[in-house]
Amino acid sequence: MSSTTIELRGLRVLGSHGVLAEERSQLQPFELDIDLTLVDGAGDVDAIDDTVDYGRVAEKAAQIVRQSSHHLLESLAGEVAEALLEEPLLDSVTVAVRKLRPPVPLDLASAGVRTTRRRDGQRT
Repeated sequence: MSSTTIELRGLRVLGSHGVLAEERSQLQPFELDIDLTLVDGAGDVDAIDDTVDYGRVAEKAAQIVRQSSHHLLESLAGEVAEALLEEPLLDSVTVAVRKLRPPVPLDLASAGVRTTRRRDGQRT
């Protein structure tokens, strides 16, 4: 049994997510890291048809951040993960979402969450 994971790091997208009204009324930067674990055997040969197009995956994730609106990062990460898991060669997806300007009165670089969805329906 083999396991291949495609890693996407630092996808930056503007969106309007948050609990506070000002967070939802104007665009703010979010950063995503995405791990795509392929089903057993996918990606073992040098053919694009046997893997996942990470450009398409990144665009799908960016579109969700741009077009949806969530109060919680947990909910946003879950929506992205569920949408990406629709790719047929994926066994699991892990999505980390970071808010790069969290609304706290401290010097905090980011606040974020990480969620994993598996094709068998398990969540972590």
